[in-house]
Amino acid sequence: MRIAVGSDHAGYELKEHLATWLAESGHAVYDLGTHSTDPVDYPDYAAAVAQAVLDGRADRGVVVCGSGAGAAIAANKLNGIRAGVAHDSYTAHQMVEHDDVNVLCLGSRVVGQALAEDLVRVFIEARFSRDDRHVRRVDKIRALER
Repeated sequence: MRIAVGSDHAGYELKEHLATWLAESGHAVYDLGTHSTDPVDYPDYAAAVAQAVLDGRADRGVVVCGSGAGAAIAANKLNGIRAGVAHDSYTAHQMVEHDDVNVLCLGSRVVGQALAEDLVRVFIEARFSRDDRHVRRVDKIRALER
């Protein structure tokens, strides 16, 4: 799978770990920055990852900031992106299965490396269910974007 990853300075170290882990797991990783712990603004990196998903350069995106919340807010501003914060494995797969989420947002100050790996793994393995009720609800989300 093609995975776009990005982070702000707070998420840099976890993003680096996840990018290496994903590549070693056989995924194509598109690291969109940041590339250091120098202070930067998370909306820039959340937007870059979201745009890579929208453009088709990536199948899914992962953005890491301190809490995951800011990255999710920023990524969701791009039409067609459904970003969610997950700090437990149930949410990480359920948000794809029911809500067709395409960008996972993580908080580096909330989860450690082992849990982050598990969250990313279940997120990228999950598939949208296409049950009528879930399709109807995602269609309503798309209508809100318009």
